[in-house]
Parts: sequence; C-alpha cells; structure tokens
Amino acid sequence: MSMRRREFTAGVGAVALMPRVAYAQQMQRVAILMPSHTQWQPRTFRDALQDLGYREGANLRLDVISGNNELSRLPKLAQDLVASAPDVIVAVNTPGTHAAMAATSRIPIISAIVADPILLGIVKNIARPEANVTGVANMATDITSKRIALLKEAVPSAQRFALFMHPDEPIVAPQIQDVERSASALGIEYRSFPMRTGDDLQRGFQLAADWNAHAVVRLAGQGFALGAETGRLATQLGLPSMLMQRRDVEAGGLMSYFADHRELWRRIATYVDRILKGTPPSDLPFELPTRFEMVVNLRAAKELGLTMSPSIIARADEVIE
Repeated sequence: MSMRRREFTAGVGAVALMPRVAYAQQMQRVAILMPSHTQWQPRTFRDALQDLGYREGANLRLDVISGNNELSRLPKLAQDLVASAPDVIVAVNTPGTHAAMAATSRIPIISAIVADPILLGIVKNIARPEANVTGVANMATDITSKRIALLKEAVPSAQRFALFMHPDEPIVAPQIQDVERSASALGIEYRSFPMRTGDDLQRGFQLAADWNAHAVVRLAGQGFALGAETGRLATQLGLPSMLMQRRDVEAGGLMSYFADHRELWRRIATYVDRILKGTPPSDLPFELPTRFEMVVNLRAAKELGLTMSPSIIARADEVIE
C-alpha cells in the first residue's frame, strides 16, 4: 500500500475550474527526443497539456522518439526529427539536449530534466537563455550530499558508500565533487562504480561487496533503465540504497530523494504552451527545481533489518508499507 504524504497542488485547482479554449485549431506538433522511454512522465505531461487546451488528434500531435538507451543513436534521430520540422522539440536529459542543439538552431528546444545548464554548455545565462534553447533543470548543486546525508540518517552505522554512476555522463563529475566536499563532515568513505549495462551493474555489486560497502547511492545521469534493478539487487544483497525515482523504490529499493519529476513535466508543458503561442525561448528563463520528493520503502527496511526513524517517516512524501 502506498500513502501520499504531500501533493503538489499549486495552480491545479484553478486550471480545473477554468477550462481553456485551445489556442489554435490547426495541428501543433511537439516532438519528444529522449535517450530512454523511462525518462519521462507521459501521463503527467499529456494531462498538463490537456489542461492548457490541447487535444491530441485535434490540435496537437505528440511524436515520441527514444534512443532506447543507445546514446550513439541520438544525433541521427535528432537530424531526422529536425528534417520533419516539428513546432517544438522537448529534448530530454543532457545527451538528448546536445543532440537537438547540434541538429537545429532554428526550431525552439525545451531542454528537459537536465542538471546544471551552464556547466553542461546548454545556456550561458539561466535568466536569459540564448537563441532557440530554454528548459527545466532537475538538480541543485548540493543534491548529492543531501541524498547521502538522508541515507546516512536512515542508516547511521553506514560508513562506506558505493556510488553507482554512468561513466560517460558529464554531470557525474560535479556530483562526485559534491561528495568530496562533504565526505569528511558526513563521516563517510566512498568509491565510484561505473554502470552502462545490466552486466556492469552485476559486476558493480560484486566489486562493492568485495570492498565491503555499507550502502549504495545511484548518481543522477544515464542509467535510468537500471534504476529499478539497482534498488532490487541492493536490498537482496543486504545493502540500503538511495535511488532516483519512486519506481526504483517500488521495485524494492530503500529510499529515493530527488526533484519531483511530475512537477517538472507540468512546468515543461507550460513552456510548450507558451512557445506554441509565440513566446521565444530566449524570453523564458531556464527554470530550476523547487520541489524535492522523498519516498521510503518500509518493506525494504524490514528486509534489511532497519528501523526507520520517525523523523525520516514524517518527512517522506510517500511511504511504501
């Protein structure tokens, strides 16, 4: 049984009470380019667009293009997508955004669910993006140390933290730097374990066990498709885990803490609407996350022999029992 502790409601009631007339009756085309299908919230995004007056098949066409976890496919997919001339491209994560940016400087691009847009070379100014790109970020600079601190609070005896990450992802470096800065204050040791594939994940767990790791933290970046498996395997092997998304915890992991992606996809839908109505991307500030979500799995805690503190439970947005 899953219990929601807090719900993001700002603005939703107002939208429900004031149905909108679709901006235009002609068909508007929005393309979603993503490294993996696991990286977006289709129902949230579609519902938000519907609240804004768009109806698929009537005045809106959504084309979803996925690299199916093969990042090398993204440049060609982006080129083909640009050739088909959508009205807006929603480019998911850093690899999707870079592929879209390389393919067009004309079609508006909304960079979705990325880390630091300046560090990653997406924009030079968050408040005033350049050219045809704006977006919605999902990371704060100290998010990784906060995630480790929460896991340490849940498992005070844990000292050795295995960091599971995609080695080709540019946002891994600032996360590691965040851990380096905070490791002494947190009283932890850490090692990084690369994972590109399921086989890498299995090897990573073996290496983490050889190192006598006490807990597992999955860093942000590619590897979304492995998140659920990471949580499941960690608990099976007796390792408390800090994961990225609710679905990873539902699969058997201990807990997750990260930006609320449902809120982010609602904000992305708002940007799609504004661009379709004529606002240039350069007039839309690159938005940073404002709401973070924590999910705790008490079933996993029981399997791991842990008792979660009342403080952790009280702060959780969702508790799986």
